[in-house]
Amino acid sequence: MKSAPIQRTPDSQRTRRRLSERLKVGFALSALLAIALLLINQLLHTPQAPQGIVNLQLAGNAAYTRDILQSWSPQQQAWARISLLLDFLMVALYSITLFLLTRRLLIDRPGVRERTAGRWVLILFALAAVSDCIENLLLLNNLKEPNDLFSLAATFSALVKFTGLLLGSAGLVIIRAARRHPLTHA
Repeated sequence: MKSAPIQRTPDSQRTRRRLSERLKVGFALSALLAIALLLINQLLHTPQAPQGIVNLQLAGNAAYTRDILQSWSPQQQAWARISLLLDFLMVALYSITLFLLTRRLLIDRPGVRERTAGRWVLILFALAAVSDCIENLLLLNNLKEPNDLFSLAATFSALVKFTGLLLGSAGLVIIRAARRHPLTHA
């Protein structure tokens, strides 16, 4: 029995399906900055903050924040400040990259449901980015003189950020799984 001949995709369609240069650069820069932030975070591990800056993000009250800050040397506090400032750049990079990726996955999705899901994914990623910026501002203010309001608001912002990123990523998986045609031919 003869098998059907393999159909080749025209070059114009193949280039459309490849990742754009901006998306590749966004992924690469986001990954490099994430690695740098993880390395900085390793310097912030103490018995009071076994997860480094994450413990500060989720401290929830001024007393715990004060304990974390007192466990850090002045050099570690400087690294925490650098980490929070670099995180603003990370927010810009990951949000642009996730917006580009969402648009990419919606290229050939003309359906109303897919477009609606794509809009919700974009809203979730935007919410995560705004929450991350608010969290960073609150934590930077809390490095000077911790108070309960800033600590609690930073914790809430961190939870909103993580929820937005998680639900947005799940939405991307759903959009990708619903595609009629694969991105590349095997």
